[in-house]
Amino acid sequence: MTDAATLERPGGGDDQQVEHFDVLIVGAGISGVGGAYHLTQQCPDKSFVVLESQGDYGGTWRTHTYPGIRSDSDLYTFGYRFKPWTGAPIATADKILAYMGEVIEENDLGRHIRYGHRIDTAVWSSDDRRWTITATVGDDGEQRVFTANFLWMCQGYYRHSEGYTPQWPGMDRFQGRIVHPQNWPEDLDYEGKDVLVIGSGATAATLIPAMAPKVNHITMLQRSPTYFYPGRNANEVADMLRELDIPEEWTHEIVRRKILHDQKEVVKASFEHPDLVKEELIKGITELLPEGFPVEKHFVPKYRPWQQRIAFVPDGDLFAGIKSGKASVVTDTIDTFTEKGILLESGEELEADIIVTATGFNLNVLGDIAFTIDGEPLDFANTITYRGMMFTGIPNMLWVFGYFRASWTLRADLLADFVCRLLKHMDELGVSVVTPTLRPEDQDMELLPWIDPEDFNPGYLQRGMHLLPKRGDKDPWRHSQDYWSEKELIPAADLDDGTLRYS
Repeated sequence: MTDAATLERPGGGDDQQVEHFDVLIVGAGISGVGGAYHLTQQCPDKSFVVLESQGDYGGTWRTHTYPGIRSDSDLYTFGYRFKPWTGAPIATADKILAYMGEVIEENDLGRHIRYGHRIDTAVWSSDDRRWTITATVGDDGEQRVFTANFLWMCQGYYRHSEGYTPQWPGMDRFQGRIVHPQNWPEDLDYEGKDVLVIGSGATAATLIPAMAPKVNHITMLQRSPTYFYPGRNANEVADMLRELDIPEEWTHEIVRRKILHDQKEVVKASFEHPDLVKEELIKGITELLPEGFPVEKHFVPKYRPWQQRIAFVPDGDLFAGIKSGKASVVTDTIDTFTEKGILLESGEELEADIIVTATGFNLNVLGDIAFTIDGEPLDFANTITYRGMMFTGIPNMLWVFGYFRASWTLRADLLADFVCRLLKHMDELGVSVVTPTLRPEDQDMELLPWIDPEDFNPGYLQRGMHLLPKRGDKDPWRHSQDYWSEKELIPAADLDDGTLRYS
């Protein structure tokens, strides 16, 4: 249900129809679809709309179409807590999209989602006590205006329109094709070709085994090694429970708890006994590589385990490609691109027909939307985060930013519970505005970067840290990125401790 009203277009101009909702969700990816579900279940009296810039739901799984695209988190925890996952733990994009589609269909969420709506501006008015959102619809430039009491940012953390590609010398000289995985061309024919993949993260680890059977040869060029964790793409506990005809809902919950217990122990060990965890990870890789392979050079990172995300390699397929001779690894630094490929600083030239720059994301801060608060442009970097989800001086807005060492969706579910609890609490208080605000005792606390670089330091965050809010050195101004503490802290958060100002 929506409230329609004729209001003056923000900034002046002709009158136009404006749709009003209690809640506006930005993005129909894993977070937005989950948020829509939780609203229907926990706040059924709230009207809401989901605005999605792409032509369909899915977010990441709709954006990326490169060969082999798959999750690097297990679907028992990346999937929603409320819908059992019944497939293999590591799933391809089409299976994840099918799963999300079932959530939308089974819960009649489709009627709430507007596709092809790219949000341009979000304007908060304290006089009106609401957000005004202007969106461009489709390719014809038509604009539509929405107002909302609460803004729920579920757009993710990277720019979907383009990936991050460093500008190396000589790129214009290369006679082949240069492709970023995020913008994979439909007409790219790599059969029988020599392919060079720059990068060694989860994307490279997915692309290489997927392309290896068809190419002449594929090379992974990395500046420095990454940690990988090979294992069977199966879950023994789930298989056992299904043999016993245990209901899928029980299986889903039991397997989730087992996985999260094991992950907690590994993360804890990576801090307390990093050398031991490193040794086990390297041992698992060495067993899958040819005898005499230079593991130390190509697969032993300089940082401790979990300082960057560890990529899971299902069934060791990346290493199988190396062992077969169809794939190889080069660890070196690029000097320049040449007509035939890439010249390394060591003097070696790697020739290729196609170069794939699996070099990461461009950080997206609040969906690249122009935010204005009472006539002043918002500088997000000048805010301080409340529990890594709300921000000082920004009323009635929450941003879903998931976990690095655990599945993104775990935090999306936690924050959905928080939003619904907060909205019901505001109704009980008879207020319409909530704004995180520093208390007098918080004024002198030390301000720190959004993420501690000693704790977690992927390239896209380091490049964009100056755009992100600060965090404090005490609760509730921390951003711990620790699911195992937040699963207790967020549900128990005191909504009346003075850090959330209501009006």
